[in-house]
Amino acid sequence: MNTQTLALQLMAAQGCLGAFDTLYHHELTETLAQRTTARKELAIHAVRALLYALLFVGLAYWEWHGLLAWLLLGVFGVEIVLTLWDFVVEDRTRLLPASERVTHTVLAINGGAFITLLALNAGDWAAQPTGLAWRPQGWLSVFLALCGIGVGLSGLRDGLAALRLGRAADSVANTPPVEFDRIKRMVLVTGATGFVGQNLVRALLRDGHEVIVLTRQARQAAWQFEGRVRCIESMDELGTAAQVDVVVNLAGARILGPRWSEKRKAALRRSRVAQTQRVVAWIARAEHKPFLLLSASAIGYYGIQKIGDASALSETAPPQPVFMSDLCREWEEAAGAAAQYGVQVECMRFGLVLGMGGALPMMLLPILLGLGGRLGSGRQWLSWIHVDDVVRAMAHRWQQALGAGQANVGKVGATNFTAPECVSQADFSRTAARVWHRPAILPTPGWPMRLALGEQADLLLEGQRVVPARLEREGFVFRYPGLMQALQSLK
Repeated sequence: MNTQTLALQLMAAQGCLGAFDTLYHHELTETLAQRTTARKELAIHAVRALLYALLFVGLAYWEWHGLLAWLLLGVFGVEIVLTLWDFVVEDRTRLLPASERVTHTVLAINGGAFITLLALNAGDWAAQPTGLAWRPQGWLSVFLALCGIGVGLSGLRDGLAALRLGRAADSVANTPPVEFDRIKRMVLVTGATGFVGQNLVRALLRDGHEVIVLTRQARQAAWQFEGRVRCIESMDELGTAAQVDVVVNLAGARILGPRWSEKRKAALRRSRVAQTQRVVAWIARAEHKPFLLLSASAIGYYGIQKIGDASALSETAPPQPVFMSDLCREWEEAAGAAAQYGVQVECMRFGLVLGMGGALPMMLLPILLGLGGRLGSGRQWLSWIHVDDVVRAMAHRWQQALGAGQANVGKVGATNFTAPECVSQADFSRTAARVWHRPAILPTPGWPMRLALGEQADLLLEGQRVVPARLEREGFVFRYPGLMQALQSLK
């Protein structure tokens, strides 16, 4: 085996490792395309990916002779500089998981090996007349060409994500900050590293408040918020003398996932009910009681609404005897226990929150691939809200609590965090397809989901037409009342 063939085999291995790193780390676990702090990293990834696309396709079938050999060495040099720059940017903007660090180390070693082997051939290639010499390597060449196409598409995706994050950052910079309170407060946030939590914490910091974050991964949260928050891993670290004015309880494990076995249901209850009980237990001990507890819930409180039922569900609608409803009811009851200590409690029943994170990217994936369409019957109601309106509605609830003064001390309320426009799932797919200029004609039957997810499939195949009756009654003005406008803001 000559050095060129060995180098190409190592390049193939590089393609496999790179695909794993991109799909598992960058897309699944780290979701870089949704992180505002990852804009520069994504831009570097885009340039590197396009260079790799050139190398994979260009070296799959050809030798680079004459001046092209020197050009190849130049590309290698640029790739090395970009890799080192990427390491620096990553270490400054996020805490990499151990698996990603190991993967990057293996990629660097393997990349150095194939670059060295190809560089050894560059001398002989440079002595030849300038041009591309056809040297196919059978199936190895085919695989390398496919890798080149894949990494090129990945580079385009990262480049577009970097541009989108840049536009989002400009939009935030040009948007007046959300005003929570004229007095600067100390705010405790649980679930701060989640999608809604990140947006809330950044809005609180921008408005000048101090934030304490309760998280199981304190180091990662400190990096995520650039050291601007205090991170604790248990309520015991806070102590009873801490002066917290507002608690925002957003903690809760992802509801969509494995089937709702008894073990899974118990885990969901622990992450929501038990965590809320721990927060309330601290409030009971605290010397300085917060005046407000904003606690997350969900429109799952209302259970499911039969297909064809167009009744509007306001905050007065009752729960149902199904797991999702029981879970939300128990969650709210746990939060409501804080009222006995003179704390005003407000339960926030979230609909589907739309933004550059959360469930939306996965919902859009089939649409972006041109495979979108109705899910099940497509007639199930989908109650949604833009993440910016979520944060603004939290600020509204805060201000309403201040305005009520002693009148609402020790009271428990609930608010539907949904937009005025409720749509069917089919209408959602069609609207998203129009925004992203894709077809939406491929239906997805419901029975495979029911077979795979059991009772959990109701979250996708059934729905609720939930209206923000309380917010509208209080005069809250939505920034994104309609779905088309909301999705266009996220394009």
